[in-house]
Amino acid sequence: MELAQRFRGRTAIVTGGAGGIGAAIARRLAREGAAVAVSDLDADAARAVAAELRDTGSIAIAVETDVASEEAVQSLIDRTVHELGGLDVMVNNAGVGEQPTPIDVMSADAWQRVMRINLDGVFYGVKHAARVMKARARGGVIINMSSVLGLVGFNGAAAYTTAKHGIVGFTKSVAIELAPFRIRVVSVNPAFIRTALIGGIEDAVLPLHPIGRLGESDEVAGLVAYLASDEASFLTGAAYLADGGYTAQ
Repeated sequence: MELAQRFRGRTAIVTGGAGGIGAAIARRLAREGAAVAVSDLDADAARAVAAELRDTGSIAIAVETDVASEEAVQSLIDRTVHELGGLDVMVNNAGVGEQPTPIDVMSADAWQRVMRINLDGVFYGVKHAARVMKARARGGVIINMSSVLGLVGFNGAAAYTTAKHGIVGFTKSVAIELAPFRIRVVSVNPAFIRTALIGGIEDAVLPLHPIGRLGESDEVAGLVAYLASDEASFLTGAAYLADGGYTAQ
């Protein structure tokens, strides 16, 4: 399918961009004309995705990034601005799951690991993207990857659910703050998408979706591309579901 070049002349960062939903987002934005910084903790995988994008004629770089480190996220954003000329779209997608653990035996380290990556990492991404976008005075879009579990609970995923709920609230607050600077901030809340993150539980979670199947990474990428585009210029401060009817029940 031929796609419009909605992002020609614009630059995007996708954290967690080396696989799954993140790689699908990086590919979609590149296909629509964006120069893309593919950020991931897995440097080799990030380089492979960036090389794939360049092979199709897109501009792309790979940046190894641990989003749990503010210094690393700041470096990612500053390097992107230096090498690609700016920052128009920031997609805070990097995240981890957790092993189902009874809350009365969950370790503080396990809890904090999920928070550092899934919530603190989004804070760092928004903070430093906003810094750059405000300084450039051209506006921008920040998209935070939450989850259907940012709106409902899930047995055995207390830390993940808490972090994803936190992203939704954080998104609403910073959207209000950044609106005067023409910076839109939204969250995307997928249900269970066919990626490595849900490996081994596909059959268990499939019935949660009235549509009768799991979601696909490209479907989430399509929503992200729309929200990042000028077609969504009046949309900010809200959570956008891609959940196959999960929350309609």
